Amino acid sequence: DVKMITGDNVRTAAAIAGELGMGEDVMEGAEVEAMDDAELGEAVESVDVFARTSPEHKVRILRALQDNGHVVAMTGDGVNDAPALKNADIGVAMGQKGTDVAKEASELVLLDDSFPTLVDAVREGRTIYNNLKKTVLASMTTNGAELTTVLTGLAMIGLLGWGEWAIPILVIQILAIDLLA
Repeated sequence: DVKMITGDNVRTAAAIAGELGMGEDVMEGAEVEAMDDAELGEAVESVDVFARTSPEHKVRILRALQDNGHVVAMTGDGVNDAPALKNADIGVAMGQKGTDVAKEASELVLLDDSFPTLVDAVREGRTIYNNLKKTVLASMTTNGAELTTVLTGLAMIGLLGWGEWAIPILVIQILAIDLLA
């Protein structure tokens, strides 16, 4: 989900949100200020645009999202965004227009200041993560089968007194399986 949290005027935020198809429901920083943490936790689930927010409001909104179980990536370019960038799960600063303070507070810096670049990067990151999971699973499956085979052979040697010929798989065979699998 995408949420807009800005210090800009309510009308400006609503106009930009309308262009982006985010809806026109805008919550102001003063409303955030008046809410306790439980109320804010409920509000962040339904409101997508927050305007006239201070750095403290941004951090409260961020923490409310995190408390609701969301992993939060925060983008920003100014000194006012630095606290939220630092507290986000992933802080993303704008590389061209961003201040040095915002860049230092972030884990990532977008070199082209383009939100679609961030969306593409998240998509690529998820693909890489899924591929790594598949690779680790395949490796664990292969290594688990090898280990079971070797331990079975060793048990036969130890418990039943079989000779060394009872080892079902040799080291060179394990290496070959690992290289080919």
